[in-house]
Amino acid sequence: MSDVVIEQPVEVEAGLNYLVPTGVKPASYAYDPPPGVPRRTGEYRTRAVKISNARLRPPPGGLSLDRNGFELHREASVLSDFSDDAAIRSVYYPRSERLLKQWTGAKRVVIFDHTLRDGAAARANGVKEPVHLIHNDQTFVSGPRRVRDHLPGEEAARLLQGRFAIVNLWRPVGEVVESSPLALCDSRSIDERDAVAQDFIYPTMTGETYAFVHNPLHRWYYFPLMSPDEALLIKIYDSAGDGVARFTAHTAFDDPTSPPDARPRRSIELRSLLFF
Repeated sequence: MSDVVIEQPVEVEAGLNYLVPTGVKPASYAYDPPPGVPRRTGEYRTRAVKISNARLRPPPGGLSLDRNGFELHREASVLSDFSDDAAIRSVYYPRSERLLKQWTGAKRVVIFDHTLRDGAAARANGVKEPVHLIHNDQTFVSGPRRVRDHLPGEEAARLLQGRFAIVNLWRPVGEVVESSPLALCDSRSIDERDAVAQDFIYPTMTGETYAFVHNPLHRWYYFPLMSPDEALLIKIYDSAGDGVARFTAHTAFDDPTSPPDARPRRSIELRSLLFF
């Protein structure tokens, strides 16, 4: 893509993939399933929605992780090369922990995993493609389970008595995002009945994530041309029940303004437990 400055639209219209409610709990595998078993079940339907440019038309009152379920920060990455898993864990994790504390006010942060994504067909081993289905990475059932999965029993029991949250830190890798940006749904526009639990199957355990059914009240936003010097916080779970955003929906989407020669999107997302 050339270096010509592109005027950003105030909003775009794009197709987002919503779950069709059938009464059957969907499931998906985090690995190659057994022969004859589909990688993912559930019926999805593409709906055309308006997605506002959050840089030019943010939600009323401005963006807040605890109000809208997501917020954007500008902070250069301590790493530019994410090909070394050991460096991600030894260098990127500690710096991200400090930033998460600074940005959220959490007293303690535990990063429990990360995922690299690449929209190119020839991806490196272990790197996943962007997800083009509307989802949230945890449910009200699986959120507390994550604390028990990653901390000793007595400590987990104690921490679960206070407020905790699960937040993803999402960042572009290498270059500006020209294709498959993230769409994020304002948490305040989501009815809890829109969220449908689905099994997420690992080799040694089964977790839960949320898929979402269509609701015309959903308000969608995106940040066009995100750079590696920007980091997006996404609320995945919050134990607070006093009007704080408890989760939000998000998905990659095909941006109709992406140029024909747009580079495949590359990104990294960290998943973290936050204790307040």
